[in-house]
Amino acid sequence: MNHPHDLPTILPVTNAMLNRRRFLRQTILATSLASMSAPAFLRGANLNSRVDIAVIGAGGKGSSDTDEAAKAGGNIVALCDVDMGTLNKRGEKYTGARKFQDYRKLFSEMGKSFDAVIVATPDHHHASAAAMAMRMGKHAFVQKPLTHSVWEARLLRRLAKENKIATQMGNQGSAGPGLRRAVEVIQKGLIGQVRELHVWSNRPIWPQGQARPTTESMVPSSVDWDVWVGPAPMRPFVDKAYHTFAWRGIQDFGTGALGDMACHTVNMPFRALKLGYPSSVEAKNTGINDESWPLSSQIRFEFPKRDGLVPCSFTWYDGKPDAPETFRPSKDITADIIAMPKFKGVLPGSGCLLIGDKGRLFAADDYGATFNLRLKDEKEMLAAENHPAVKAIPENYPKSPGHYVEWIEACKGGSPAYSNFEIAAYLTEIILLGCVSMRAGKKLEWDGPKMKAKNIDVAHLVKRNYRKGWEIPA
Repeated sequence: MNHPHDLPTILPVTNAMLNRRRFLRQTILATSLASMSAPAFLRGANLNSRVDIAVIGAGGKGSSDTDEAAKAGGNIVALCDVDMGTLNKRGEKYTGARKFQDYRKLFSEMGKSFDAVIVATPDHHHASAAAMAMRMGKHAFVQKPLTHSVWEARLLRRLAKENKIATQMGNQGSAGPGLRRAVEVIQKGLIGQVRELHVWSNRPIWPQGQARPTTESMVPSSVDWDVWVGPAPMRPFVDKAYHTFAWRGIQDFGTGALGDMACHTVNMPFRALKLGYPSSVEAKNTGINDESWPLSSQIRFEFPKRDGLVPCSFTWYDGKPDAPETFRPSKDITADIIAMPKFKGVLPGSGCLLIGDKGRLFAADDYGATFNLRLKDEKEMLAAENHPAVKAIPENYPKSPGHYVEWIEACKGGSPAYSNFEIAAYLTEIILLGCVSMRAGKKLEWDGPKMKAKNIDVAHLVKRNYRKGWEIPA
């Protein structure tokens, strides 16, 4: 199978430009990763062998993750969910799978009986479940955002490397030809050096900007509330306030619009522009408090020179389009997008715009499935498939057999998946710095390698305090 990505182009490890000798060393390392991507008991195994999978978080996105992994050749041997209603319903489809409400019990009772895990819980459980599994040598597929905190992202990246785990984050657009082609076109220099990146989202579509509920409800008999809260500080159950979907807007449990969507929408430019650690991050918020993420936000990341690329500013915007204080790029920046006939004079709810010295590239959906281009001397945006300059660049990007197939094949000893944790954890770490900036309420002068701000103490925002019984060892 073709190697699904070019690791050296997206592994910036310092803010300094990589020298040529170091780049060549990383290239050699990348070519050897395929043979090191799985534990010894699977490395070199028959690619038709079975991969036994335990699923943690069986409802919602976990439901489709389970089904897709099964279609890709995975064998579902265990299901874990805090809600017995969800668990029993999914168990009707996977009748041979053992059922658990607590993944700690799953690991203690079945640790030797499966090869890999899917983690599709609320965000605050991602690192806890994944780290436990990875330390046992289990391959890991974890939904986006990979973790709830910056420190957790760095930890999972390290554990994947140390344990030679086959990993994949659930940003499915990574497998799409549109995203991979856009990365190729940008790195071939078609739009020149990119100095500005603008990405916006129509999220949140769940409650944000609210205070903590003052009421309390009876916990449903089907739900283990203690396990649901897990690593977070304990709080009373409130009907419809957290379980099953509203948790995304709560700081203790979710990562808001930025954490939920940027691992999709920033995926393509992160790869194409080799975005490493930012030098600064600054947020503007509407209605952030100690409980919830804001109704809308605007966050500016500044990236220094890196591997022959000029400094680049990245501005993130989110909020419902009809909200009174929703942030979006100015109309002078987006005029050619709004003018495209298919948008009928209205800026699409989500988008990703790269502004280069020679032109502009715009992807109009959350996953980078398609993109449009306008060069400096052109009057209008054209779809990539209709643009002569795009057509002139040979298509050499590696084709994907499918997002879940990539991971299953990596579990069997094949090449690393495109969104493996070496890459996905880096992307997640950078994105979650925006969450740190929002909560800090101050511009961060960031030291990436040391994982700390130079101008303010944000250690408590970089790494959370874990509730007793849910601690994650360093």
